Amino acid sequence: MITIDFSGKSVLITGGTKGIGLSTALNFAQAGAQTYLTYKWGSADNDQLMAQFDAVNGPRPILLQADVSVDEDTDALLEKIAETSPQGVDIFISNVGYAATMKTLDNYKKRSLFKTLEYSTWPMIEYTRKIQKRFGRYPEKVVGISSDGPDHYYRGYDYVAASKALLEFFGKYLSVHLFEEGSRVNVMRFGTVKTESFTAIFGEEFFEYLKNEGVSEQMILTPEACGKAVFALCSGFMDAVNGQVINVDYGLPFQDNSMMRYLNWKEKQTQ
Repeated sequence: MITIDFSGKSVLITGGTKGIGLSTALNFAQAGAQTYLTYKWGSADNDQLMAQFDAVNGPRPILLQADVSVDEDTDALLEKIAETSPQGVDIFISNVGYAATMKTLDNYKKRSLFKTLEYSTWPMIEYTRKIQKRFGRYPEKVVGISSDGPDHYYRGYDYVAASKALLEFFGKYLSVHLFEEGSRVNVMRFGTVKTESFTAIFGEEFFEYLKNEGVSEQMILTPEACGKAVFALCSGFMDAVNGQVINVDYGLPFQDNSMMRYLNWKEKQTQ
Protein backbone atom coordinates (compact mmCIF):
# COMPACT_ATOMS: atom_id res chain seq x y z
CA MET A 1 0.00 0.00 0.00
CA ILE A 2 1.34 3.43 -0.98
CA THR A 3 0.81 6.24 1.50
CA ILE A 4 0.90 9.84 0.33
CA ASP A 5 2.27 12.07 3.07
CA PHE A 6 1.94 15.83 2.73
CA SER A 7 3.06 16.60 6.27
CA GLY A 8 5.02 19.85 6.31
CA LYS A 9 3.51 20.96 3.01
CA SER A 10 1.41 24.08 2.59
CA VAL A 11 -1.49 24.30 0.17
CA LEU A 12 -3.23 27.54 -0.82
CA ILE A 13 -6.69 27.22 -2.36
CA THR A 14 -8.69 30.25 -3.47
CA GLY A 15 -12.39 29.84 -2.86
CA GLY A 16 -11.53 26.93 -0.61
CA THR A 17 -14.44 26.93 1.80
CA LYS A 18 -17.04 25.45 -0.55
CA GLY A 19 -17.54 22.95 -3.37
CA ILE A 20 -14.52 21.71 -5.29
CA GLY A 21 -12.14 23.94 -3.32
CA LEU A 22 -13.25 22.51 0.02
CA SER A 23 -13.22 18.92 -1.20
CA THR A 24 -9.69 19.41 -2.51
CA ALA A 25 -8.61 20.89 0.81
CA LEU A 26 -10.01 17.93 2.75
CA ASN A 27 -7.94 15.51 0.66
CA PHE A 28 -4.75 17.45 1.30
CA ALA A 29 -5.54 17.79 5.00
CA GLN A 30 -6.16 14.07 5.28
CA ALA A 31 -2.63 13.59 3.91
CA GLY A 32 -1.25 15.93 6.58
CA ALA A 33 -0.93 19.21 4.66
CA GLN A 34 -1.61 22.61 6.16
CA THR A 35 -4.26 24.24 4.02
CA TYR A 36 -4.93 27.95 3.57
CA LEU A 37 -8.39 28.67 2.25
CA THR A 38 -9.53 32.03 0.93
CA TYR A 39 -13.10 33.22 0.82
CA LYS A 40 -14.81 36.51 0.06
CA TRP A 41 -18.52 36.38 -0.38
CA GLY A 42 -20.53 35.50 2.68
CA SER A 43 -18.94 34.15 5.80
CA ALA A 44 -17.47 30.73 6.25
CA ASP A 45 -19.26 28.64 8.88
CA ASN A 46 -16.20 27.99 11.01
CA ASP A 47 -17.64 25.32 13.28
CA GLN A 48 -19.09 23.26 10.45
CA LEU A 49 -15.95 23.69 8.37
CA MET A 50 -13.56 22.71 11.14
CA ALA A 51 -15.67 19.68 11.97
CA GLN A 52 -15.12 18.35 8.45
CA PHE A 53 -11.35 18.61 8.86
CA ASP A 54 -11.52 17.00 12.29
CA ALA A 55 -13.46 14.14 10.74
CA VAL A 56 -10.56 13.32 8.38
CA ASN A 57 -7.99 13.74 11.19
CA GLY A 58 -6.27 16.52 9.26
CA PRO A 59 -4.80 19.85 10.37
CA ARG A 60 -7.47 22.50 10.63
CA PRO A 61 -7.33 25.02 7.77
CA ILE A 62 -6.38 28.64 8.16
CA LEU A 63 -9.14 30.79 6.69
CA LEU A 64 -8.20 34.00 4.94
CA GLN A 65 -10.76 36.52 3.79
CA ALA A 66 -9.50 37.97 0.53
CA ASP A 67 -10.72 39.34 -2.77
CA VAL A 68 -8.63 37.67 -5.49
CA SER A 69 -8.94 40.74 -7.71
CA VAL A 70 -7.37 43.07 -5.11
CA ASP A 71 -3.56 43.08 -4.95
CA GLU A 72 -3.49 44.41 -1.40
CA ASP A 73 -5.58 41.45 -0.24
CA THR A 74 -3.16 39.04 -1.94
CA ASP A 75 -0.15 40.68 -0.29
CA ALA A 76 -1.85 40.57 3.10
CA LEU A 77 -2.79 36.90 2.87
CA LEU A 78 0.75 35.91 1.86
CA GLU A 79 2.09 37.75 4.91
CA LYS A 80 -0.40 35.80 7.00
CA ILE A 81 0.75 32.53 5.45
CA ALA A 82 4.39 33.45 6.16
CA GLU A 83 3.62 33.49 9.89
CA THR A 84 2.97 29.74 9.94
CA SER A 85 4.65 28.61 6.71
CA PRO A 86 7.90 30.58 6.30
CA GLN A 87 9.05 28.18 3.58
CA GLY A 88 6.23 29.41 1.35
CA VAL A 89 3.44 27.79 -0.60
CA ASP A 90 4.10 24.32 -2.01
CA ILE A 91 0.85 23.89 -3.92
CA PHE A 92 -1.44 26.58 -5.28
CA ILE A 93 -4.95 25.80 -6.52
CA SER A 94 -6.59 28.67 -8.43
CA ASN A 95 -10.23 27.84 -7.92
CA VAL A 96 -12.15 31.10 -7.68
CA GLY A 97 -14.43 31.94 -10.55
CA TYR A 98 -17.04 34.62 -11.02
CA ALA A 99 -18.83 35.91 -14.09
CA ALA A 100 -21.95 37.77 -15.05
CA THR A 101 -24.39 35.87 -17.26
CA MET A 102 -25.12 37.26 -20.72
CA LYS A 103 -28.48 36.61 -22.38
CA THR A 104 -27.93 38.52 -25.62
CA LEU A 105 -25.13 40.20 -27.53
CA ASP A 106 -26.49 43.58 -26.41
CA ASN A 107 -25.70 42.57 -22.83
CA TYR A 108 -21.99 42.40 -23.57
CA LYS A 109 -20.06 45.03 -21.63
CA LYS A 110 -16.29 45.41 -21.87
CA ARG A 111 -16.01 46.36 -18.22
CA SER A 112 -17.97 43.24 -17.18
CA LEU A 113 -15.64 41.06 -19.23
CA PHE A 114 -12.57 42.61 -17.62
CA LYS A 115 -14.11 42.09 -14.17
CA THR A 116 -14.71 38.43 -15.01
CA LEU A 117 -11.09 37.99 -16.05
CA GLU A 118 -9.95 39.70 -12.85
CA TYR A 119 -11.73 37.07 -10.80
CA SER A 120 -11.57 33.94 -12.92
CA THR A 121 -8.33 34.11 -14.92
CA TRP A 122 -5.78 36.60 -13.66
CA PRO A 123 -5.47 35.26 -10.06
CA MET A 124 -3.68 32.11 -11.28
CA ILE A 125 -0.94 34.31 -12.72
CA GLU A 126 -0.83 37.03 -10.10
CA TYR A 127 -0.89 34.71 -7.08
CA THR A 128 1.86 32.56 -8.63
CA ARG A 129 4.06 35.62 -9.23
CA LYS A 130 3.43 37.09 -5.80
CA ILE A 131 4.18 33.77 -4.09
CA GLN A 132 7.60 33.73 -5.79
CA LYS A 133 8.21 37.37 -4.89
CA ARG A 134 7.31 36.86 -1.23
CA PHE A 135 9.00 33.49 -0.60
CA GLY A 136 11.71 33.36 -3.26
CA ARG A 137 10.33 30.31 -5.01
CA TYR A 138 7.36 29.25 -7.08
CA PRO A 139 4.89 26.61 -5.90
CA GLU A 140 5.83 23.05 -6.84
CA LYS A 141 2.37 22.61 -8.31
CA VAL A 142 -0.04 25.14 -9.77
CA VAL A 143 -3.49 23.94 -10.76
CA GLY A 144 -6.21 26.01 -12.41
CA ILE A 145 -9.83 24.89 -12.20
CA SER A 146 -11.76 25.14 -15.45
CA SER A 147 -15.00 23.81 -16.92
CA ASP A 148 -16.11 22.40 -20.26
CA GLY A 149 -17.47 25.82 -21.23
CA PRO A 150 -14.75 26.62 -23.81
CA ASP A 151 -15.88 23.64 -25.91
CA HIS A 152 -19.65 23.95 -25.53
CA TYR A 153 -22.32 26.54 -26.07
CA TYR A 154 -24.38 27.23 -22.96
CA ARG A 155 -26.81 30.13 -23.07
CA GLY A 156 -25.66 32.91 -20.79
CA TYR A 157 -22.27 31.28 -20.23
CA ASP A 158 -20.34 33.57 -22.59
CA TYR A 159 -18.10 35.29 -20.07
CA VAL A 160 -17.48 32.16 -18.02
CA ALA A 161 -16.40 30.27 -21.13
CA ALA A 162 -14.16 33.15 -22.24
CA SER A 163 -12.46 33.37 -18.85
CA LYS A 164 -11.94 29.59 -18.68
CA ALA A 165 -10.52 29.47 -22.22
CA LEU A 166 -7.99 32.14 -21.29
CA LEU A 167 -7.21 30.36 -18.02
CA GLU A 168 -6.37 27.21 -19.98
CA PHE A 169 -4.24 29.20 -22.43
CA PHE A 170 -2.23 30.86 -19.66
CA GLY A 171 -1.88 27.54 -17.85
CA LYS A 172 0.04 26.17 -20.82
CA TYR A 173 2.28 29.21 -21.03
CA LEU A 174 2.90 29.24 -17.28
CA SER A 175 4.01 25.61 -17.50
CA VAL A 176 6.76 26.62 -19.92
CA HIS A 177 7.87 29.63 -17.91
CA LEU A 178 8.08 27.64 -14.67
CA PHE A 179 9.35 24.26 -15.87
CA GLU A 180 13.02 25.06 -15.24
CA GLU A 181 11.99 26.19 -11.74
CA GLY A 182 10.81 22.65 -11.06
CA SER A 183 7.12 23.59 -11.05
CA ARG A 184 4.31 21.73 -12.76
CA VAL A 185 1.35 23.73 -14.04
CA ASN A 186 -1.87 22.17 -15.29
CA VAL A 187 -5.52 23.03 -15.66
CA MET A 188 -8.29 20.60 -14.78
CA ARG A 189 -11.44 20.93 -16.85
CA PHE A 190 -14.40 19.43 -15.05
CA GLY A 191 -17.64 18.38 -16.70
CA THR A 192 -21.01 18.83 -15.04
CA VAL A 193 -20.53 19.18 -11.29
CA LYS A 194 -23.38 19.68 -8.87
CA THR A 195 -22.14 22.74 -7.01
CA GLU A 196 -23.70 25.86 -5.57
CA SER A 197 -22.35 28.01 -8.41
CA PHE A 198 -23.64 25.58 -11.07
CA THR A 199 -27.18 25.57 -9.73
CA ALA A 200 -27.05 29.37 -9.37
CA ILE A 201 -26.50 29.66 -13.15
CA PHE A 202 -28.54 26.75 -14.51
CA GLY A 203 -30.98 25.89 -11.72
CA GLU A 204 -31.48 22.85 -9.52
CA GLU A 205 -34.09 21.53 -11.98
CA PHE A 206 -31.35 20.67 -14.46
CA PHE A 207 -30.47 17.51 -12.60
CA GLU A 208 -34.08 16.34 -12.47
CA TYR A 209 -34.30 17.02 -16.21
CA LEU A 210 -31.22 14.88 -16.85
CA LYS A 211 -32.73 12.09 -14.80
CA ASN A 212 -35.93 12.23 -16.88
CA GLU A 213 -33.77 12.10 -20.01
CA GLY A 214 -32.31 8.81 -18.84
CA VAL A 215 -28.95 10.14 -17.68
CA SER A 216 -27.77 8.23 -14.65
CA GLU A 217 -27.09 10.29 -11.57
CA GLN A 218 -23.75 8.50 -11.40
CA MET A 219 -22.66 10.41 -14.52
CA ILE A 220 -22.76 13.70 -12.62
CA LEU A 221 -19.51 14.72 -10.97
CA THR A 222 -19.49 15.53 -7.30
CA PRO A 223 -17.18 18.05 -5.64
CA GLU A 224 -15.68 15.10 -3.75
CA ALA A 225 -14.70 13.33 -6.98
CA CYS A 226 -13.19 16.56 -8.32
CA GLY A 227 -11.21 17.10 -5.13
CA LYS A 228 -9.71 13.62 -5.41
CA ALA A 229 -8.71 14.29 -9.02
CA VAL A 230 -6.88 17.50 -8.07
CA PHE A 231 -5.18 15.72 -5.19
CA ALA A 232 -4.08 12.87 -7.47
CA LEU A 233 -2.59 15.34 -9.95
CA CYS A 234 -0.53 16.89 -7.15
CA SER A 235 0.37 13.60 -5.47
CA GLY A 236 3.81 13.31 -7.06
CA PHE A 237 2.84 10.31 -9.16
CA MET A 238 1.88 12.53 -12.09
CA ASP A 239 4.84 14.89 -12.29
CA ALA A 240 5.33 13.99 -15.96
CA VAL A 241 2.05 15.77 -16.62
CA ASN A 242 2.76 19.43 -17.34
CA GLY A 243 1.11 22.14 -19.41
CA GLN A 244 -2.02 20.06 -19.92
CA VAL A 245 -5.72 20.75 -19.88
CA ILE A 246 -7.10 17.59 -18.32
CA ASN A 247 -10.71 16.63 -18.89
CA VAL A 248 -12.38 15.05 -15.90
CA ASP A 249 -15.86 13.62 -16.32
CA TYR A 250 -17.57 10.26 -16.47
CA GLY A 251 -17.90 10.33 -20.24
CA LEU A 252 -21.13 12.32 -20.14
CA PRO A 253 -20.09 14.87 -22.83
CA PHE A 254 -19.47 11.96 -25.24
CA GLN A 255 -22.67 10.15 -24.37
CA ASP A 256 -25.00 13.13 -24.23
CA ASN A 257 -25.69 14.48 -27.72
CA SER A 258 -28.62 15.40 -29.95
CA MET A 259 -28.68 12.05 -31.75
CA MET A 260 -28.79 10.05 -28.51
CA ARG A 261 -31.57 12.26 -27.18
CA TYR A 262 -33.49 11.70 -30.40
CA LEU A 263 -32.97 7.92 -30.25
CA ASN A 264 -34.07 7.84 -26.61
CA TRP A 265 -37.16 9.88 -27.50
CA LYS A 266 -37.91 7.59 -30.44
CA GLU A 267 -37.59 4.52 -28.25
CA LYS A 268 -40.04 5.98 -25.74
CA GLN A 269 -42.62 6.54 -28.52
CA THR A 270 -42.67 2.82 -29.30
CA GLN A 271 -43.14 1.71 -25.71
